[in-house]
Amino acid sequence: MHKISEQLKLTRIVPVVAIHDSAHAKPLAQALYNGGLPCAEITFRTDAAVDSICIMSKEFPDMLIGAGTVLTPEQADQAIKAGASFIVSPGLNPTVVKHCVKKKYPIIPGINNPTGIEIALTFGLTLLKFFPAEASGGLEMIKALSAPYPQIRYMPTGGINLQNLHTYLANDRIVACGGTWMVKEDLIDSGNFEEIQRLTEEAVRTVRA
Repeated sequence: MHKISEQLKLTRIVPVVAIHDSAHAKPLAQALYNGGLPCAEITFRTDAAVDSICIMSKEFPDMLIGAGTVLTPEQADQAIKAGASFIVSPGLNPTVVKHCVKKKYPIIPGINNPTGIEIALTFGLTLLKFFPAEASGGLEMIKALSAPYPQIRYMPTGGINLQNLHTYLANDRIVACGGTWMVKEDLIDSGNFEEIQRLTEEAVRTVRA
């Protein structure tokens, strides 16, 4: 898990992607890579998730590919078998987390309150997804949670955009931010990978500013 955390610190942004057609996986990965962001979280909200993870991890072996919206142990197994390097879930399902910890799959479960953090700590997890970030109080909530839980680091997702990205990343408890604005479904579905690359480059410039 330490290795994944260090890799996420380098990318600082995790594009959260829903791919409906696995034929889009390779050109999407190319657009992200060319845009300076060799990272993606492929969500299990579509039937193309497993094939897309497989394609992206094979075609771009140096990209950090995660599987998102993983809700069952079976999905976690499918994701890792397909080539995912880490698992992300919207909430903290003890059954899924226990399975991943037992199998040594790096997992970043979602929390938005102290109870979720304390359950995560019982599994030895200290990198957590803060979701839905803006709806759950945003950066102020993260700051409040950081006082009693200084060992926790966060990957906030939900409502993160180009306007508030830099503010989140300025907080030392935040490893990376998840976002969809550079990989919107309509851009992927229409094959507008030039625009995805442009938005990715813009996001990377914002991080480096």
